[in-house]
Amino acid sequence: MTAVMPWPPALVGTASICVIEQAIARQRLSHSLLLHGDDMDTLVAVAHGIADRLLNGEPGKRAPATFATEQHPDCFSLRPAGKMRQISADSTRDLINKLQVSAAVAARKVAILHDVDRMHVTAANVFLKTLEEPPANTTLLLLTTRPYALLPTIRSRVLHFRFPSASAPIAADGWAAWIDDCRAWLGRLAGGVSADKAEIADHVFTLYGLVARFEAVLDFATGEVWKQQKDKLPPDLEDDEQVAIETGIANGLRARLFAEIEHATRAFALPTLGADHGATRRAVVGAIEKLEHDVGLLRLNLSVSAALEDFLLSSLRLWAKRA
Repeated sequence: MTAVMPWPPALVGTASICVIEQAIARQRLSHSLLLHGDDMDTLVAVAHGIADRLLNGEPGKRAPATFATEQHPDCFSLRPAGKMRQISADSTRDLINKLQVSAAVAARKVAILHDVDRMHVTAANVFLKTLEEPPANTTLLLLTTRPYALLPTIRSRVLHFRFPSASAPIAADGWAAWIDDCRAWLGRLAGGVSADKAEIADHVFTLYGLVARFEAVLDFATGEVWKQQKDKLPPDLEDDEQVAIETGIANGLRARLFAEIEHATRAFALPTLGADHGATRRAVVGAIEKLEHDVGLLRLNLSVSAALEDFLLSSLRLWAKRA
């Protein structure tokens, strides 16, 4: 492997990438970077691009023998493990011990810490010492979609870079139809809901049908992405690390699907917001606030179906009241 690992196409030429490239070229890159944003796949791609340039050399200055990032002997990864997706103190100490050893091939070492917000508090305190006194010629790349879940003492010791999602829209089987049906349901609600029991029952049955279909779409999409990702993972991953990665994939897809529901809700209301439709404005604001609230509860392990059901029931009340 001799080619430079490319940046995600959507990020090429952005301010963050330009700053990182210049810092690497001048050998002035900070020893600890926090890479955060809404999409973990984007953050991993950026981390691999940084590690490739640090370990294998910049364009035009490549080492005679280069390695893929995940296989490089001087690149180390720390990942959550198990269904609880926790980074333990023991695995953190193991990483730190590896970083204390001199580089094997390159002039420096790189550690990529995936989902660093999943660090147990003991692990975070163990790692803090390394952030305060990093080993020589070592770069630490911390990846998270929840930067404010980190200890303030960790956030204050790293250089922050935020990256927008560079991933393509989700093309999960049945998702486009789900979004269309959700918009159509909102349209019927906004058109007015009578006291007719049959009409009310139809709205409720549609709501629970959307909930059931959402879970099916999410399960299918998770399975498909896991099939693609599994072949790219390092062969020496422990079983509990693989479980954590698969759980992380499901959580990431779930967050992206909920974000697309938010966009669809806004897009539905947008045509009427230019005129004086205060009731519509209140309905869409209330719906988005409820969705954000339920997404927050998902991070506290509320079930997907319960969160979506709560949001859709609130939408029913908000849009029917608006009518």
